[in-house]
Amino acid sequence: MKKYIILSILLLVFLFGLPWLWGGPPGETKPLDPDLPLAEDPDAPPAGEPAPAEPEGPEAPGKKRGVDRATALNVLLAGELQSMDMGTYLLGVVRAEMPAAFEEEALKAQAVAARTYVLHKIAGGGSANHPQADACDDITCCQAYKSEAAAAADWGDDAAKYEAKIRRAVEETDGECVLYDGAPVLAVFHSSSAGTTQDVQSVWSASLPYLQSVETPEGEDTVPGYRSSAVFSAGTLRETLLEALPEAKLEGSPSNWFTDIRQQSNGTVTKLSVGGVEVGGNRLRTILGLRSACFTISFDADQVTFSVTGYGHGVGMSQYGANVLASQGMTYREILEWYYTGASVGLLETEEAP
Repeated sequence: MKKYIILSILLLVFLFGLPWLWGGPPGETKPLDPDLPLAEDPDAPPAGEPAPAEPEGPEAPGKKRGVDRATALNVLLAGELQSMDMGTYLLGVVRAEMPAAFEEEALKAQAVAARTYVLHKIAGGGSANHPQADACDDITCCQAYKSEAAAAADWGDDAAKYEAKIRRAVEETDGECVLYDGAPVLAVFHSSSAGTTQDVQSVWSASLPYLQSVETPEGEDTVPGYRSSAVFSAGTLRETLLEALPEAKLEGSPSNWFTDIRQQSNGTVTKLSVGGVEVGGNRLRTILGLRSACFTISFDADQVTFSVTGYGHGVGMSQYGANVLASQGMTYREILEWYYTGASVGLLETEEAP
């Protein structure tokens, strides 16, 4: 009997003392051996099978790609060269180029168009106006730019809300651009058009397959200042025209100065003769400071009136049109593919360093 009692005591000591010998006192954790496998994760794939790949590219709009942050730019702002990443630059462009009250999908379309525009210019060797910079804030050369502080001053009480919208538009389209044959397009844009946008060839005498005339839905009820007028006295108009077109013959009544006017179906003037000099409608628009080349001319005694529809050169994406399409349920990719014929939205493929 005593033999069995001794054996029982030894067995209890062995069972309860073993954890102390192996792992130390209760409540302490033995350091993990890096060579030992961890406990199996019930959600992990079976051994030998790879984990499911995370979706890439446009199929994963919420994915944090970090492409913009990794893209460094030199930007000329108010004559001063500044270094920033693509994301910072795009925030300034979208603040300046599109009303922050617009639909978020329209703001995303603007962010992608702005990104594409600067990448296209870089791919083409940059601008001769500023060889030391990738972009500038001169809208006759590149794109407008507005700092967060300047935008907040304009937005007033809505500043925080609008800044958040624009940041989402840039961040949620990180790295995406408009591509044609795998290259970033010349993603020009304008404020509004009269029913259709313009084929690039009718404005700048260049032919690009993705910058064709397409229907656009904005109108007088959705665009402030959709219709405007510019009124000149005959004397002022003559001086302005001769400064730009010194060879023009501007004698007699102003009604005789403008002849052979060629217009598209929506009223956009493609070409006309001014005092015997052939001029493109868009050039005359620039000379006279008209809001667009979609205009008619009327004469009343010593006064000449240009009645104008829309705002901008009319090529590429219409910003107000994009806002209407967004309000109708279009996504930013659909909007961009609507205005840039035959193009697609995606990430620009780059060669990886060896």
